[in-house]
Amino acid sequence: QVQLVESGGGLVQAGGSLRLSCAAAGSIFRLNTMGWYRQAPGNQRELVAVITGTSSTNYVDPVKGRFTISRDNTKNTVYLQMNSLIPEDTAVYYCNAEAILPGFGSHLEVWGQGTLVTVSS
Repeated sequence: QVQLVESGGGLVQAGGSLRLSCAAAGSIFRLNTMGWYRQAPGNQRELVAVITGTSSTNYVDPVKGRFTISRDNTKNTVYLQMNSLIPEDTAVYYCNAEAILPGFGSHLEVWGQGTLVTVSS
């Protein structure tokens, strides 16, 4: 079984920064694409940023130039550095990963439990 555990959310003033972490635990052969999503109250969950197994990255337009996604494969961890935060970034942030399991190499999509980011004006 594979679990994703997020940390780093909290309350920050507009213009501030936060760094989210997401560590994968369990029986994992390898992690492919990992990503961060967010869901604001009353809205659907939306993609924020993704990073592939070869560390290629992609961002949605509202966060380009402000957020940076990175990963440490030795720790099975993905990070989201968020700078110049604005109130519109307020949401629950979820980590997502495609895990390759040992043995037959099955693919498993895993979600974290979410961490709340609140940006005050």
